[in-house]
Order: sequence, then structure tokens, then C-alpha cells
Amino acid sequence: MIRSALSLLAASFVLFAPSVFAAPVDARVSYVVTVGGINVALVDIDFDDDGRRYGFDLSARVTGLANVVASGTAKVSASGASAGGSLQSERFALETRANGENFKVDVGFSGRNVSSFQVTPPIVDTYDRVPLERVHLTGVGDFLSAFVLKGRELDKGLCEREFKIFTGVERFNIRMGFLDRDEATSPRTGYQGPLVACSVKYQPISGHFDSSEMTQYLADNSRIILWYAPLGASGYFVPYRVNIGTSMGDLSIVLTNSRVE
Repeated sequence: MIRSALSLLAASFVLFAPSVFAAPVDARVSYVVTVGGINVALVDIDFDDDGRRYGFDLSARVTGLANVVASGTAKVSASGASAGGSLQSERFALETRANGENFKVDVGFSGRNVSSFQVTPPIVDTYDRVPLERVHLTGVGDFLSAFVLKGRELDKGLCEREFKIFTGVERFNIRMGFLDRDEATSPRTGYQGPLVACSVKYQPISGHFDSSEMTQYLADNSRIILWYAPLGASGYFVPYRVNIGTSMGDLSIVLTNSRVE
């Protein structure tokens, strides 16, 4: 359960857009994750781009009252080419540790196609797991690179896009649409200023289990909203807030700090 939650948390951060920016970027952003208003996890992401290549390092850990029932950590890294108009994945790695169990994923990409992937321990194929097909592994990227956008300005064009994601376990599509312009005003967050709000629709393709309540819930959920904010003057845009309606209350991921050099 904790491993799945940490994987979903990492996946939440996680989209490509045209850009002419090529200046080096060295940034760090931090988030707090809450469920029903209660802090459950903290997330830190380091991001570097030298104008040709980029790299992400994400670390997440269970915190607050969630430590009473479980503990766990997740680490995610992604890297690839940034010189073009969009981030192009070349490698993605995920590792979670929870309740004495380790889970690892390593995926290689070449020209937006999956060139290799390894999952440890392997996922057991059962009758209700939707088979991964070779055609599903073309034209895809990793989910961490996906949710950091390159663009010219904060406008509705950031939202109007669709992406094909492969996690090493599952293949799914993310479709976003423009909802509204907004403003971040809280001094307790890592940014104050204009935002753009996007609707998010999750479409499972393969690798998931038909019996998974989480997969079905996300696919049917019409209350997933993502707000974007500029990452300083870098030409990148990052999630300011992610809100997912659940039966236990809203799962919210909010930017608490950002530093750009």
C-alpha cells in the first residue's frame, strides 16, 4: 500500500511544450502533500539544465501523522536532452522503500521510444493485468519530465496538450485542458503571483490491473486539477498545486519553496 502511494505521489509530479530558452538552470523546489488537510509527505526536487541536457532528482518521504501507521521513502531520477523545443527522456529510475520492502524501476528511452526497462522485483502477470504491447512503447516519455513545461508565457496554451507516459510498469495517457487563470496569494507557499489552472484526465492503456480500484478511481475522476507557476525567469513552468478529490478528502500537493540560479 505504501509503495503504491509513494509511486503515485512521484507520478503526480509530474509535460512537453515549445520553447526557445536555452539558458542554464539550477533549481530546487519543495512540496508538501496533504490528505484531508493533514500533512502526509514531503517532496524535494533538484533540477539542472545546461541548455543541452537536463536532470531531475526527486526524493519523497512519509511524514507527520502518516508515520504513525507506516513509513517509507521514494527516490526518482530522470535525464535527457533539453536542446530542442521539449524535454526528451533518455533515462528514468524509481526506487521505493517501505516496511522493509524495496521496489526498483529502470527505463531507457531512445528517440521517444522505450529501448529497455527492468522492474525489481518483477511484476507478476495475472489474468487481470492488461498486457503491455510493443506499440504502446513508442512515442512516450517519463512522468517526471512530463510535468515540467517549457514555454514562452503563462497562458492557456500550457494546458491544452496530451502526453503518453510509460513508468516501467504502466502505460497511460494524460490529457490536460485549460480551466482558468488564477492567483497565488498565500505567504506560506513558495510562490505568489499569476497561475494557470488545468484539468487533468488520466487514461490507462496497459500494464495496469483491471481489478485495481486506484486505477479505476483515477480514470473516472473528474476532479483532478493542476495549477502551473513560472520557475523564476528560467522559461520553465512547474506545478504550483495539484488537487485530487478522494473519498478521504482532497489529496493536495502544494509548492512550499523554490530556488532558481
